[in-house]
Amino acid sequence: MNMYLFVYDLMQFCGHSWIFTNMIIRFMTFGKDSLADTFHSIGLVMRLCQLLSVLEMLHILIGIDKSRLLPRFLQITERIIVLFVVINSQEEVQGKYVVCVLFFLWNLLDVVRYTYNMLARMGLYYLPLTWLNFSLCIPFYPLSVLAEGFAICVSLPYFESFGTYSIKLPFPFTFSIYFPYVLKMYLLVLFAGSSNKASYQMPCSV
Repeated sequence: MNMYLFVYDLMQFCGHSWIFTNMIIRFMTFGKDSLADTFHSIGLVMRLCQLLSVLEMLHILIGIDKSRLLPRFLQITERIIVLFVVINSQEEVQGKYVVCVLFFLWNLLDVVRYTYNMLARMGLYYLPLTWLNFSLCIPFYPLSVLAEGFAICVSLPYFESFGTYSIKLPFPFTFSIYFPYVLKMYLLVLFAGSSNKASYQMPCSV
């Protein structure tokens, strides 16, 4: 199981390192012009990494990962919703600068976390990396939640205009689901969930 978890962390480290390096190189090469094209350049790998992260909840449930389930569930769920439901479904949102900021924050946290996890599987602990792993999420996790909330707010006009995911149920049902209202309610859940996660003081590691 320890070898399996090491391979899992290695795969995530490679994916997030590629994304992080790609973003930095593109910004150094093209400047601000690279920001609007972030999703089209790294979106596929980002989606694969986030889908793979769902396994982390399974790891906790079967007992091979000793992390708390609720904080990890909140983090993974909010990323899946923002990435797949909000950003992926609205092409107009994909070119917004907030997507680049959000991806930068997510990958900065994950590169450190998976590096720490890989070394920890081998019994290696380096003080600077350990400090960074446990400290970096203190300022950057709230910033990533704010970026997620801002991305949702930016997407609302497009969901209203295009009616994406809004459903009007046929007779005999007499109500409809207006998706922008769902997103607004989710904003409350997002910030309430981030407060709950902060109360656990969950480190950015297993």
